[in-house]
Amino acid sequence: MSIIEFLSNHFSTFLSLVATGMFAGVLAGLLGVGGGIVIVPILFFLFQGFGVSPESAMLIATGTSLATIIPTSISSIFSHNKKGNVDFDLLKRWGIFILTGAIAGSWLVTRVDGTWLTVLFALIAMLSALNMLFKTGKSALFQQLPGSIGQTTMSTSIGFFSAMVGIGGGTISVPLLTLCNYPTHKAVGTAAAIGLIISLPGALTMLALGTTPADAPAGTYGLINFIGFICIVPLTVLFAPVGAHIATKLDANKLKKVFSVVLLITGLRMLAQTML
Repeated sequence: MSIIEFLSNHFSTFLSLVATGMFAGVLAGLLGVGGGIVIVPILFFLFQGFGVSPESAMLIATGTSLATIIPTSISSIFSHNKKGNVDFDLLKRWGIFILTGAIAGSWLVTRVDGTWLTVLFALIAMLSALNMLFKTGKSALFQQLPGSIGQTTMSTSIGFFSAMVGIGGGTISVPLLTLCNYPTHKAVGTAAAIGLIISLPGALTMLALGTTPADAPAGTYGLINFIGFICIVPLTVLFAPVGAHIATKLDANKLKKVFSVVLLITGLRMLAQTML
């Protein structure tokens, strides 16, 4: 089958995934949120619209989201490093534990029911939404990062839970670091590198060890939908500057509050779907 024939047979899927990439890119540039926290719920509901079961949809959304984070995190690392905002000393201490957690989390995804992942993502999304909604300028609870045991626990948990729900490191690592009086700009920059440490082994694990669900959408191998990957990545990169430009014209703080409410509702809807 030629590429043209394939696209014509799956045009609605292709169009929907293109729209997902555009939307994720605009939001990333507009609000500075990680792509995974946007891409996972969109793919979760989108795949269900194509007849995929909720359990399979969550598994594939998780794997596909991790795959899209790989190239975008690389681009982000270069951008933040130019500004000196990537803490390589922290990465040297945390890297092996983040990697271990990511591999363990992504391996677990290939073994568990997608319903549990949906619940976990919903809880993380709601906590992230509440953090954005009520966060104040003085958010630090501790004066510095904890000792070696505390940092090992933090870094392993970041890798483990992020890989399990298909998000980069920023959603979990930035709030945790800022709670420990870590500079926000360095937390955001370092999170880009954390995202790569999580997404690369996580996506490879889900590709190699994941069993493709029988009701998976076209172009799915392992737990990664490559049509989604091809559509989302370039458009996310292309439309992120568009979102950044819009942000200069509007009140970004108010927009972030609106997004946090939408994310909270999305998390509640995903949670409700698993219980009803």
